[in-house]
Amino acid sequence: MSGKCFVDTNILIYAYDSSSGSKHATAGALLDRLWQSGTGVLSTQVLQEFCVTMQRNALRRPGLNDIRAVIFAYLAWEVVVNPPESVITALEIAARYKISFWDALIVSAAEQAKAETLYSEDLNAGQLYGSVRVVNPFLA
Repeated sequence: MSGKCFVDTNILIYAYDSSSGSKHATAGALLDRLWQSGTGVLSTQVLQEFCVTMQRNALRRPGLNDIRAVIFAYLAWEVVVNPPESVITALEIAARYKISFWDALIVSAAEQAKAETLYSEDLNAGQLYGSVRVVNPFLA
């Protein structure tokens, strides 16, 4: 067992968007634990989605330098770069589990990293997708 934990975009968004209420504190605490344990993993897709969402949708939009600083910090984590073959894998995962292509690409990246856990609010909590189990940190 690797102990690696893949973080979906929504967790990053909540951690950096102080307008997200209790989810802000929960996501921040989770990311702190992953920083301390050194088990956090994400992908270029997650970083890209984070940039776009923070620029478009955050109540208080951070400046470019703030977003850049967050991205540079997370480059210290293991970052999965989706190879071209992952598009085919994501198509297969999406069909098998009846999830969106983008969620399937997240699952594919988590599997590629050999993560045991995928922290996400978007996928079915507790479900095993291949070798990765989804945990929704916002469920009581």
